[in-house]
Amino acid sequence: MSDQLPRSTSRELNFENGNAIGISNRWFKGQYCSILTKAGIVGCGIYDMETPAEFGQAIAIAKGTPECPLVEPEDLFEARIVACTPKAAGFGIEVGMSGREAVELMLRAEATLD
Repeated sequence: MSDQLPRSTSRELNFENGNAIGISNRWFKGQYCSILTKAGIVGCGIYDMETPAEFGQAIAIAKGTPECPLVEPEDLFEARIVACTPKAAGFGIEVGMSGREAVELMLRAEATLD
């Protein structure tokens, strides 16, 4: 991959409570993935929590390992949430739940957004 351009893909993902956009970005020796909903993001450990919390954004992150990195958005489905912003916690997202559960809660929260 070192002689190729970085890769970025996105696709629609279907969940019980609605649809979201799955995103995967890869570059030489690096990657991250996320699931974007109207209410917020469920993503991998590359996301910072301090800045989105300051701006009142809902972010929940899961963490892969060097042996098992989170590369594609579907990798987040079974990954466990390790941190979230106060806004995400307000939607019911908790450390330890699966990424899929966190996305479903964000999709349900969309109905409450102004």
